[in-house]
Amino acid sequence: MATPLGARGTAQRPTTRPQVLIGARVVLPTGTVPDGRVTIDGTKIAAEAPHGDVLDVTGHWLVPGFIDLHNHGGGGASFSGTAEDVLKAIHTHRLHGTTTLVASTVTDEMDFLVRQAGLLSELAEQGDLAGIHFEGPFISPCRKGAHSEALLRDPDPAEVRKLIDAARGRASMVTLATELPGGLDSVRLLAEHGVIAAVGHTDATYEQTVQAIEAGATVATHLFNAMPPLGHRSPGPIAALLEDERVTVELINDGTHLHPAALELAFRHAGPGRVAFITDAMDAAGIGDGRYLLGPLEVEVSEGVARLVEGGSIAGSTLTQDRAFQRAVTIDRLPVEDVVAALSANPARLLGIDDRVGSLEPGKDADLVLLDENFELKGVMRKGDWVVDPQLA
Repeated sequence: MATPLGARGTAQRPTTRPQVLIGARVVLPTGTVPDGRVTIDGTKIAAEAPHGDVLDVTGHWLVPGFIDLHNHGGGGASFSGTAEDVLKAIHTHRLHGTTTLVASTVTDEMDFLVRQAGLLSELAEQGDLAGIHFEGPFISPCRKGAHSEALLRDPDPAEVRKLIDAARGRASMVTLATELPGGLDSVRLLAEHGVIAAVGHTDATYEQTVQAIEAGATVATHLFNAMPPLGHRSPGPIAALLEDERVTVELINDGTHLHPAALELAFRHAGPGRVAFITDAMDAAGIGDGRYLLGPLEVEVSEGVARLVEGGSIAGSTLTQDRAFQRAVTIDRLPVEDVVAALSANPARLLGIDDRVGSLEPGKDADLVLLDENFELKGVMRKGDWVVDPQLA
């Protein structure tokens, strides 16, 4: 007999018998199955199981676990903090459906970033993180956003290499202002070492951005933000990043960083296969308004919007991926399948882990999110264990 869906709760409850989820609209790479069936055996999605516990989730959506490429923290904790802080931030975002997460650092002293890379790489080796993203210090003072200008530096390939080495094979991405001295050589170095070179916090021209892409850059760090606006005589980096099929564009879909028309423009020109929704979340995600630190800078969060106390620049976000999903479908009116691609399949492919995560297919990790008819989160499973258990009161 199928167990009815109950109230939301949180747990880390291991299971011994296979689980069979029935009745939901299941979003697969081939499309949406209206009355689907997903079997979980241990930590993996299985083709079928002869015996198992059946959970009836009729009336819900079942989608792959979310993947966040760009995230600085949450739950009052930062990825620039201790191991305990990092684990707290990871857990906060898991409660909101992010089952795979890349930890982003912010600009700081090089010695600190090297030490933090060592700490984060240990957690990545344990499977808690998918990798490390260094956002800064190799960015433009003209487009620094919520980064300390005093700590910025040109992207010297030797220093870029120092961070890569400190990450012990767990560096996933480095954001660079590629127009700065050493920028193109640093892009080439990153490409040679299998690390994503991302164009961001940049004052580059269209032509300079094209050069960066030709050198190996493949990501636009939070497109539209912290870069020159699109102009009809000076198109800047936005046009170059949108037009090149080799580039994945990050979008922060919180209603603050992007006007809906900008979001539509990105989807229309890049196409649903080249968009990755990110949170760019900071400590306040999952907590609320108040005063926080982003690296060495003080941030005021008011009505969910994070801004630097000094200067008022937007300082990351308080976004979680379940809210990005809900907004994309209910406000931006994007097809559910395109939103799933932006939150799961595309970032998995970009990170080179799409053989394990990013879609609901047999053999992949049992990472999934259960949403109700209003796209409110009701359940989160990671590697076969419920993080948010729909059956717990």
